[in-house]
Amino acid sequence: MTGNTKINGLLLLVVAALAVLPLALGLGDDEEEPFTGADAQAETAITEIDPDYEPWFSPLYEPPSGEIESALFALQAALGAGVLAYYFGLRRGRRQGELHAGAQLDTDRDASGAGESTAQGT
Repeated sequence: MTGNTKINGLLLLVVAALAVLPLALGLGDDEEEPFTGADAQAETAITEIDPDYEPWFSPLYEPPSGEIESALFALQAALGAGVLAYYFGLRRGRRQGELHAGAQLDTDRDASGAGESTAQGT
């Protein structure tokens, strides 16, 4: 196995552990909604500290249900991942293109240089 394969395998194990360990250890079992987002937890903490608190702003769009809100969040995450994947793929493709073009120039120079030296030698 190469070094990159070992690193990739280790990273995969770490990601799997991060996904499974909270569920396996029962983290959040004592809460009504164990895996709520940070926004909901912050709202709960603020209302406990100051029950009369009123937000400064209201959302531009509030989805009719939590499922739609989750779907929109997942769509946003997928679009962000797509943009990042496109960028890194484009960058890698350009780098490979430059390497290929540089290698092609080297072989062209070697071929033309070899032809000139044999032509001059005869």
